[in-house]
Amino acid sequence: MSPSPPALPGLPPRATARLKDGVASIVLDVTGLDDPAADALEAEAQAAAQRAPGVREVRVVRTSERTQRRLIAVASGKGGVGKSTLSANLAVALHRTGRPVGLVDADIQGPSQPRLFGVEGIKPEARDNRMIPLDTPAGVPLLSMGMLVPAGQAIAWRGPMLGSALSQLLDGHWGAADPILLDLPPGTGDVQLTMVQKHRPVGAVIVSTPQDLALIDARRAIDLFEKAGVPIIGLVENMAGYTCPNCGSVSDPFGNGGAEDEAARLGIPFLGRIPLAIGIRTASDAGAPPAAGNGAEGAAFGAVAERIDAWLRAHGG
Repeated sequence: MSPSPPALPGLPPRATARLKDGVASIVLDVTGLDDPAADALEAEAQAAAQRAPGVREVRVVRTSERTQRRLIAVASGKGGVGKSTLSANLAVALHRTGRPVGLVDADIQGPSQPRLFGVEGIKPEARDNRMIPLDTPAGVPLLSMGMLVPAGQAIAWRGPMLGSALSQLLDGHWGAADPILLDLPPGTGDVQLTMVQKHRPVGAVIVSTPQDLALIDARRAIDLFEKAGVPIIGLVENMAGYTCPNCGSVSDPFGNGGAEDEAARLGIPFLGRIPLAIGIRTASDAGAPPAAGNGAEGAAFGAVAERIDAWLRAHGG
């Protein structure tokens, strides 16, 4: 029997090594660590190996098990209901609860998250053929379909190509991010069904305005997720109520309470209302999601995020 290779003292717990002919070969498990933590662990392992007698060269290989992150789909049956703005602000509000949330912008019809987070025009870097999510000023790591094509260019891709692109976004170096919000394109067609079946969200948040026409399409989105076996976390009523900045009177240009009534009829949770407010529009266009602040608009997103946080705690933490 050949002798075992000599061990190296002082290695961190996630490191295993062998020493042969003066070369220390270290295998480092970085599963679940973000980049700074993985870099620090590697530096510690290298320093320990270099202190060992007889070592003239150190080689490090990182390994990582695929982390099963929870995906939350944010969906609508139709466009124009403010789904992407809601997705951005929910991600920020969940981040403020202490959750290390990430965001994937899969809305091929209008990938607007880079604009909403103030990182428009910045391309993600890659390591080991995997993209590194962009750090945003709001603290939410982001990858977007809009980062894969030149600005202003339509994403005219067919199903298999779209599926591959989404897989690249979800397979990025997300570190400790969990959950990841998935801003889906509006509609209930083949693209949405393929995304849902392949990537299996743990739950779905449905966005609608109060008007009957939007609620008809919201029912279709709910039906799509139910048929795919994805739980409905709840329904959000967006653009609900407009307060005049001059006189303070409240009007309801899209109606009032329709989404809450529909949620009760369908037996699904109602997560709350987001007002139709110019402050939400101006802040979002400026790349500063209002959920990052302490104003009334931010509080509305915070209330919805608290209900989603409670749902997550009731379904695994």
